[in-house]
Amino acid sequence: MIELRHLKTLQALRETGSLVEAADRLYLTQSALSHQIKDLEDRLDCKLFVRKTRPPRFTSAGRRLLTLADEAVPLFKTAERDIARLSGGEAGRLHLCIECHSCFQWLVPCINRYRVNWPEVELDLSGGFNFTPFPALARGDIDLVITSDPVEMAGIHYAPLFHYEAMLALAKNHRLTKRAYVTPDEMAGETLITYPIDRNRLDIFTRFLDPYDLEPEDTRTAELTPMMVQLVASGRGVACLPNWALTEYLGSDVITARKLGPDGLWCKLYAAIREEQLDTPFMEDFLSTAVVSSFESLSGIVRINDNEEGLGQVPPAT
Repeated sequence: MIELRHLKTLQALRETGSLVEAADRLYLTQSALSHQIKDLEDRLDCKLFVRKTRPPRFTSAGRRLLTLADEAVPLFKTAERDIARLSGGEAGRLHLCIECHSCFQWLVPCINRYRVNWPEVELDLSGGFNFTPFPALARGDIDLVITSDPVEMAGIHYAPLFHYEAMLALAKNHRLTKRAYVTPDEMAGETLITYPIDRNRLDIFTRFLDPYDLEPEDTRTAELTPMMVQLVASGRGVACLPNWALTEYLGSDVITARKLGPDGLWCKLYAAIREEQLDTPFMEDFLSTAVVSSFESLSGIVRINDNEEGLGQVPPAT
């Protein structure tokens, strides 16, 4: 009578707080989700939550099913993982490369969790500043690249992880703090601090400044996010950084940040892998673990829906 999909639906409703967001998370239409819940309530002959409250207020029956879901869903996931191992997918190599040091904030917890579940997989991690990672991925020198700048290559698949907003970090007394958002022309006269990668792979150039044929007055690079933040705080320049990377610094009143444009500059983060590894159990589980860990660790990120096409970065619907 009660199915696993019902339990996952109730968990999603609890975690998102709305039918619309729960449907997005489960890749269902809102009407399909509502029908599924109504069908379960009819089977059980009771209501599971109060619909006109936000977040929804679960009834005693709904809370009991949530308790069951919290116990049963992890058991199913563990069983699926064990079966994958038994079918011969437990051993392998997973050499990771990241193009942004701010990814460490969520990637390290992800790797720690993954090591527990897949102890036989050989894991390694490197940064992508000093070499071009995509040819190395295609050659098989590395197995996965975390990137916000997909490069279309034969045999490479980009698994989307989440949306994030790129924002402009400013010193507390910077002139642009008076603005609700920053326009491209207001970047004139500024020193832009970036990670040491080609400008053609930086969204603030390709999607914010270049379309208007504008340039900052100067640029400088720094490999580490804390170094970039300190340079910004001391008035040495401004920096375009992911919203999640700025959270801890904004909370400590070291710097401030503004949107880039009235709608913000929204980007996607991807995991690039070889197509031949798409169905490898240990790779599939790493990708799912990465999504779970990122949403547990970061604020301000948004889920990517299956109906989004291509590799373009688009702002999430509001």
